[in-house]
Amino acid sequence: MAILPMKRIHIYALLEDRKQILELLQQFGTVQVEDDLQEDEFFLKKDLTDEKLKLDRDITMVSEALAVLNDYAPEEKSMFDSLKGKQELSFADFEELSAKYHEIFKTASNIKNLDRQIAESTAAMYKLQLQIDTISPWGRLDIPLQFQGTNSTAALIGTLPRELSHEDILIQLADLVPEVEGLHLDIISADHQQTCIFVLCSKKQESLVEAALRSIGFARPAVASGDKAPAIQKAEWEEEYENHRKAINESKTAIFSFTDSRGELQFLSDCLSMRMERLETSEHLLESKRIIVISGYILEREAEALTSALYNKFLLYMELSDPSENEDFPILLQNSKFSEPVEGVLKSFSLPGKGEIDPTSIFAFFYYILFGLMFSDAGYGLLMAIVCGICLRKFPKMENNMQKTLRMFFFCGLSTLFWGAVFGSWFGNAVLVISTTFFNNPVSLDPLWFEPTQDPMRMLVFSMGVGVVHLFAGLAANIKQSAKNKQYMAVLYDAGFWYMLIGGLIVLALSSEKFIEILNLNFIIPENIGKTAGIIAAIGAAGIVLTAGRESRNWFKRILKGLYGLYNVSGYLSDILSYSRLLALGLATGAIATVINEMAAMGGTSIGGVILFVIVFIAGHAVNIGINLLGAYVHTNRLTFVEFFGKFYEGGGSEFMPLGINTKYYKIKEELKS
Repeated sequence: MAILPMKRIHIYALLEDRKQILELLQQFGTVQVEDDLQEDEFFLKKDLTDEKLKLDRDITMVSEALAVLNDYAPEEKSMFDSLKGKQELSFADFEELSAKYHEIFKTASNIKNLDRQIAESTAAMYKLQLQIDTISPWGRLDIPLQFQGTNSTAALIGTLPRELSHEDILIQLADLVPEVEGLHLDIISADHQQTCIFVLCSKKQESLVEAALRSIGFARPAVASGDKAPAIQKAEWEEEYENHRKAINESKTAIFSFTDSRGELQFLSDCLSMRMERLETSEHLLESKRIIVISGYILEREAEALTSALYNKFLLYMELSDPSENEDFPILLQNSKFSEPVEGVLKSFSLPGKGEIDPTSIFAFFYYILFGLMFSDAGYGLLMAIVCGICLRKFPKMENNMQKTLRMFFFCGLSTLFWGAVFGSWFGNAVLVISTTFFNNPVSLDPLWFEPTQDPMRMLVFSMGVGVVHLFAGLAANIKQSAKNKQYMAVLYDAGFWYMLIGGLIVLALSSEKFIEILNLNFIIPENIGKTAGIIAAIGAAGIVLTAGRESRNWFKRILKGLYGLYNVSGYLSDILSYSRLLALGLATGAIATVINEMAAMGGTSIGGVILFVIVFIAGHAVNIGINLLGAYVHTNRLTFVEFFGKFYEGGGSEFMPLGINTKYYKIKEELKS
């Protein structure tokens, strides 16, 4: 409907008031501060990198503290909580929580410390468990694992791979070192992976025995027991392990005790985010020793209120001016309840650029129609409209973007309901199948116009007719845009001639018997009108050839560019054919729904058949709704972005992003502005 007018704003204030002024601007949420001021010898921009890094660390710490709290004490949420919107915070509550800033921050720090202690204890427990598992096979050994022997003897304590018997080891040693005598071998434990052994030999023969043992895979223990026997060391480690486990439980209990502080932590997170936004904005200001300069854009309708608030609270000077003609000011749209919901779709493409109109109203009208034609089942549309309507009514405080999305699908549901009734599809042929299968009395809901599955050619013609109207609406928007920019000749050159050419060719085709026969139409335009339309089309073609390259002064180049422009008539033909997807998706929705109904009824009228019908009916239609809802959304966007916008709209505008209270958890009430 409209692009809201903007004003250029410059504020000159005392440096000491910077913080309070930015807080006021943030509360109003109507000024977008720009980074367009140039530094000089007196006015400089402040480098706030260090402050931002510190604040970012604080934000991260609070976010992590909240994540820890949510891990150990999850917040109870229903599936509809996302629709409830943010919790409102009154001015009194805001002031009360702000006064507890440092206390809340300490709570966040405590939670992080407890989480760190849990992590450290968990790591220690993991290490201890490995040590316990490693030393367990040595439980029978009553001397330390590091025991080296006596003055005259050498002790070799270690493992051999796989399970070996006492005899196996002695035989292998006898073969390797037959000269060694007086060797003592004790097997501490053995399993399929290893054999733990204790070998005692003469000090003089230690090197020979160890070399022989290593040749058959001997290795020293991977764990040390100090000066204690393994069993004693294991008991100490197990006690230490248990202490860590208790410490973890105590830390978890301590974290759980902070559950009531969740709201305060969420407030702190929002508060720090607001502070970061102010800090980032501060980098765009110019500062001298005593003065700050703020430059940006403000909504024209909000300028008076902000001016009054600033002059009442601060000593400053403010300038308001209109943006220059060549200035790309930020865009904020204002539309009716009917067209506002599709603003998000428009933003996903691009906001209006300089000199362009806001296409939302006409775009919304066709968006709902095209979506309904593609989804085209009255039952699905009714269900979608009811669900969206209930959500909108039950959760009036939901987030604005979510509310717009649900309103968009509500209108899409109404459109789907209308076109479904026109084409006679109510959950496919559910009424006929149910009445025939379970009541033996065939009843059907006849279409208000015709059934596309029975007459697909008529649906194809209708789809392309809708496409022509949609494209002509795009040309009409082009006319409005050219007139707005006072490019009156462009109205004729860029739209009028195309109306004449495309419209004339369509009328000419509809006066041809062969064309009428191919499309199976039941009317024909009189031949004399067709000839007149042909002449009009020829005039349009000539006009395009002569004006499409009008920016070139060379007539030869102009004509060549004009001929190339005329070639774009094939693009129009391609665009019109693109609307055959209305037929394809509409038929797909109804056909799949019909197949689901037939499959569901295969169980007959028995109890099992009824149960089968209910299960298949609900599951099948749920899947069909999901698939075709996505398809309708994607292809409606495609027809809008490519075919419709291609006739007049390029976009390129930047969204109005004022300094505001952009919070995650709380919605600050408007009374803060007072």
